[in-house]
Amino acid sequence: GYLPLLSGPIISVFTLHHSYNTHAMKGYITNIEEEALSNENFRKVLYTDERLQLFVMSLLPGEDIGEETHQLDQFIRIEDGEGKVVLDGEESEIDDESVVIIPAGVKHNIMNTSQHDGLKLYTLYAPANHPANTIHKTKAEAEEAESHE
Repeated sequence: GYLPLLSGPIISVFTLHHSYNTHAMKGYITNIEEEALSNENFRKVLYTDERLQLFVMSLLPGEDIGEETHQLDQFIRIEDGEGKVVLDGEESEIDDESVVIIPAGVKHNIMNTSQHDGLKLYTLYAPANHPANTIHKTKAEAEEAESHE
């Protein structure tokens, strides 16, 4: 194959995604460890398209995500901290570098068990679950916003 030659300046390449972004970039590149470790928000969406969503979360000492069940698949990677995950009633300990896979329909919760340190993670939803560019500074703010979705 070959790449066609383009004439004129290239400003940017965007694809329209109706229900998530007005414009979403094709692809996304970042240092996810730095994004997760520097995040101080309860939830911060980094990338969204119609099939996938990436965001970082920071749980305060003793805080949890809140028990929930999604009709989508979820991948979670713990970057820093220690905690507990409950999947359909089964508890497991998690810490930095742990990975949790949550299939659609599984009731789950992630808890920060530390009384002193935050729990930093990133997660992928397939498909997307939150509006693009969402930032919830606190769990209370996230719960309020989700009650209106």
